[in-house]
Amino acid sequence: MSSREMVIDLVTKLPEDASLAEIAREIELLAGIQRAREQARRGEGVPAEEARKLVAAWTSK
Repeated sequence: MSSREMVIDLVTKLPEDASLAEIAREIELLAGIQRAREQARRGEGVPAEEARKLVAAWTSK
């Protein structure tokens, strides 16, 4: 699915009264997820176990 198609699908699923700011946040989230997937495919990023440790450290502060 192309980026354009993903955004169209996303926007059609949002409530009719969604603000432009809400729509923009949703598109940013979608873009972030796509970037993360691409990084994972390239073998980049943080392994899941290390990520769990980071989250645990952040939430214990």
